[in-house]
Amino acid sequence: VMSSSSSSALETEIFQYIDVHQSDFIKDLKEWVAVESDSVQPHLRKEVIRMMALAADKLAVLGATVNLVNLGSHQLPDGQDLPLPPVILGELGKDPQNPTVCFYGHVDVQPAKKEDGWKTDPYTLTEINGNLYGRGATDNKGPVLAWINAVETFRALKLAMPVNFKFVIEGMEEAGSLGLEKLLQEESQCFFCDVDYIVISDNLWLSNKKPALTYGSRGNACFSVEVECGDKDLHSGTFGGIIHEPMTDLIALLDSLVDPTGRIQIPGIYDSIAALTEEEKKLYESIEFDLEEHKNNSGVKKFLYGTKEEILLHLWRYPSLSIHGIEGAFHEPGIKTVIPAKVIGKFSIRQVPHMDLTVVKQQVVEHLEGVFSKRNSPNKLKVSMPLGAKPWLADINDPLYKAARRATKTVFGEDPDFIRDGSTIPVARMFQTITQKSVMMFPIGAADDGEHSQNEKISRHNYIEGTKVFAAFFLEISKLH
Repeated sequence: VMSSSSSSALETEIFQYIDVHQSDFIKDLKEWVAVESDSVQPHLRKEVIRMMALAADKLAVLGATVNLVNLGSHQLPDGQDLPLPPVILGELGKDPQNPTVCFYGHVDVQPAKKEDGWKTDPYTLTEINGNLYGRGATDNKGPVLAWINAVETFRALKLAMPVNFKFVIEGMEEAGSLGLEKLLQEESQCFFCDVDYIVISDNLWLSNKKPALTYGSRGNACFSVEVECGDKDLHSGTFGGIIHEPMTDLIALLDSLVDPTGRIQIPGIYDSIAALTEEEKKLYESIEFDLEEHKNNSGVKKFLYGTKEEILLHLWRYPSLSIHGIEGAFHEPGIKTVIPAKVIGKFSIRQVPHMDLTVVKQQVVEHLEGVFSKRNSPNKLKVSMPLGAKPWLADINDPLYKAARRATKTVFGEDPDFIRDGSTIPVARMFQTITQKSVMMFPIGAADDGEHSQNEKISRHNYIEGTKVFAAFFLEISKLH
């Protein structure tokens, strides 16, 4: 193990190299952003495949062995077959004395067009006031390159690699990571057998300035509730007032789900939620979070809660229920006096650790059936859960988080916030479940990067300091062993 003075001299040398080579690192990002690797639109699939080849070359130049795994094809709704981009499985270093860190990232992007309201061309990386604008700059090409840049720095300085590296890089994340889960299962005993840690850098800090580490995300259970009275729509002049209307039933059912304070009204839903510990409560006090800014971003006048702690607890720590829409209802402008024969309400529950999906489904079904039976309606009720994604939670006392925390302190001069995500991050849960290894989310993008939005960017500062923090993290991980 290195003494702290020799390790800080080494860090200084590494950081200096990264500073001096900033423009090279930005040039690489410019080259990657220029590829329209949009995995959502079929006509751009060949660009995604070209992007996978570019990323594979970049790893090969580092000296990594790269396996481009063919996943075959998938069928589009219109029946045509489209090739899936391959997944990169790469490895660099096989020293049995060293820990092995596996990095996951993706190089496909969300759709973007200049006319959607971009100030600059989305596929030309453009620097304005220290921000690097371009589709994929923060989600996820910038972070993938920052990790590769950090590895490259050790090689360029002819330093011994502090850890063994593995890479999983995909090109279908924005389209639901098609084929990834099956591949991870097939490789769980092979590629992943000697992996100690998995790092995902595909999310953002909570603040624009203060670094963060993410240790949890909510799951999501999507429900549909269908009420049907017959096989055809009816006229309200001819039948209004003499039948049980499906829409009236449905609105009563949806109205029974959540009260005006946001509390879910389904009996038993809060029973299995993990109790809030003192240690966990403390984490919320130091978090940097601008309530007013979050309110401005949302465009709403008032939140359900008034304090930072309450807002974050209800975004991360407690379940929520949202009603998303009604299928089969008349929604065009103007008037149409129709009684729809069948309507389907759609809602979802963001669930948190210790809630069991099968139990949640049962609670929802029993609640809705109970409400419906009290209405004495002859209509048919069907409740289903077409999609259920589980929450993910890691232990912040895990060595992986300790190493990342120390690296953050070294590079940014402050401890990171420990944050959770209110949305669902299937890939973190997928890696943890399939490989049974420690998984950490280690973001380098800031809260205002605008992933998926117009004018997506990563700041030069975050991209370059992010490269440093990954390099420092490699050293910290090696010290643990």
